[in-house]
Amino acid sequence: MSAVARVLQFSAAWMLIGLVTGWVAVRVPRRWLATDTPLTRIRRFEARGRCYERRLRIERWKHRLPEAGALFAGGRSKRSTGGRRSEALQTFAEETRRAEWVHWAQIAAAPTFGLWNEWVVTVVMVAFATVVHLPFIVVQRYNRARVLPILVRRGAAPAPGEDAPIPATELATTS
Repeated sequence: MSAVARVLQFSAAWMLIGLVTGWVAVRVPRRWLATDTPLTRIRRFEARGRCYERRLRIERWKHRLPEAGALFAGGRSKRSTGGRRSEALQTFAEETRRAEWVHWAQIAAAPTFGLWNEWVVTVVMVAFATVVHLPFIVVQRYNRARVLPILVRRGAAPAPGEDAPIPATELATTS
């Protein structure tokens, strides 16, 4: 197979992986995104996003990344928080979790290239996925690290290590 054909094959595979993970992600129930998991929780070293400002100068480049959150019906752009109300900030935090999961899933899918390629190509695809998706993960974590302290202060989100409050919409249906 020619090099051009392989590049086209890899591109088509990456596009398919991106479409499938994005399509699945918008169908995930919001309650699954209401709180962080061990993978998505903000760590102490992130210092409310300041580590990304100091070490990576994220404010200089984050706006240049493409945004595809609203590509599928049910998805939402993360270019803005959608307002200052707690509900808007909570939705924004949920969407950053959704986006972070999508990018982690795409990195995790990279070893599938080993099904039809030699191991060297698979290693390159894993490295490629990591290099491409880590900036998106960092941006989601940065944005959430800045929004969560506001929600905790307002009592709209649990402090780290606490259980999540039950949303008012679920209280009405569980009584």
